[in-house]
Formats: sequence, structure tokens, C-alpha cells
Amino acid sequence: MKNYMENEIYYAEIYDIPVEMITPNPNGVRRYFDNLKMNELVRTIEMYGIIQPLTVRETQNGYELISGERRLRAAIAAGLSMVPAIIVEADEEKSAIMTLLENLQREDLCFFEIAESYKRLLRQQGLTQEELARRVGLSQSSIANKIRLLRLPPRVKKLVRDYGLSERHARALLALPDEESQLDAVRRIHRERLNVSQSERLIEDTLLKHPEKLAGTVKAAKYNDVRVFANTVNRAVEIMKNNGINAQMISENHDWGSRFVIDLKKNDSES
Repeated sequence: MKNYMENEIYYAEIYDIPVEMITPNPNGVRRYFDNLKMNELVRTIEMYGIIQPLTVRETQNGYELISGERRLRAAIAAGLSMVPAIIVEADEEKSAIMTLLENLQREDLCFFEIAESYKRLLRQQGLTQEELARRVGLSQSSIANKIRLLRLPPRVKKLVRDYGLSERHARALLALPDEESQLDAVRRIHRERLNVSQSERLIEDTLLKHPEKLAGTVKAAKYNDVRVFANTVNRAVEIMKNNGINAQMISENHDWGSRFVIDLKKNDSES
């Protein structure tokens, strides 16, 4: 690729490349394509062509896509034999990081897709979460929180996507220990149009009404959202107090995690 600076503006030469010479990026982030939006993009390309060039890197067998998978798919559907592209120099790791960064800037990308991309990069490139966080300019906790979402079962993730729920909605569901409880919660969140705070309260209420689920949450607390668990226990203690039971919860934070102790004291009348 020929690059040059002119009047402090960066230019990159654009090439017309045959579509059959471009292979998909194995580290591509996007896994779900909205049919309606794809059809709209196909019609736009049929009328005006591709306005924003694709980005590719040269390989032994042609070119590998770095960004622009939707545009490439739509161009093929529109019958284009050539597409405009910018060729960059990048090895496999740099290509994977560039693909991720390019997609992170797109608002329509699902957070599950981002999480899957993080997990794939960690596995394929042998990176730690800290190393990946430095490369993409995020905190390690942001990477960990995204990847944790992948623990939700496939049916739950599909409903979250279909209903257009937020990442915080999805993270709250991790407090529920089984798939059926999560599915019930997702459906109710959608049906009643609950915001994140209301959804967290719903999950807390579910755990309070079903102690066996609360026990499951305790068992899974090492990887679920401990805040929801702590709020649930706090509310349980408040309910006991309101019913005349002398209850108190003491929480302790340690390097290895958190410890919760509930004291139930005899009332003076019981002494």
C-alpha cells in the first residue's frame, strides 16, 4: 500500500480487487447478520456501489479481509465482481486486533459477538486478559465482564438478542443458577419492559422466593455477579428484621473474594 502525507492529511491508495481473491477473516467479530439490514445494504450497493472501501491484508493465496464483511457479502449478493479495498501490512495477530478494534466502533455489534471475539483472541493468540486489554485500550475487568456473559446458555443469549436487551440486563441474569430461571426472567423483562434496576429486583425476588435457587447462586458466586447475590441476602435480612427477628449481616472483603456472615440473635422475650 502506498501511503503519503500531504498538508497533514493521511491518504491510502485504494485498489479494485476481485471478490474471489478475498477470503473471510477467521477472527471476524460479527456472527449475526440482520437480513433486513443486509437487503437494504445490497440495494444501496446496487445503486451507488461501495462508498467505504474494505480493508484487507495480502496473503500467499490472495487477500484476507480485515474489515468490511457486511460490505463484501452485500457486494457479492449485488453481483459485483470487484470491490474497492485498502491493503495494509499486518501479521495474523495484528490483523485480528485490527478487526476487533474496527468492529468495536460499530454501535450495531452485539456484545455477545464482542465477547466471543475476545475469547477467540485469547485462545488463538495466546494472550492474557491483561495483554488484550492493553492492546484494545480497555481495562482487564471490562474484558473479563464481557467474557463472563458467554456462560449464559445459547437459548438465553438468543432471547437477549431477539428482545434487544442490554449488556447489563444480560449480566444480571448470571445471578440465576439455571437456564429455565434465566429464560423466565428474560421473557418477563421483555414483556414488562423492565429497566436494569427493575430486572435486578426481579432476579432478587426470584431468589428470595425460591431458596433452592439462592443456594445455587451461592455455589456459583465465585463467577457470577456477587453484587446481585449480596443485595438478595441484604433484602432477606431486612425481611427477617421486619418480621421481628433480630438479624444482622456482616460482610468482609478479602483478596480471595467476599465473606458474608448472618447473625440471628435471640430476642429479649426469648431469654
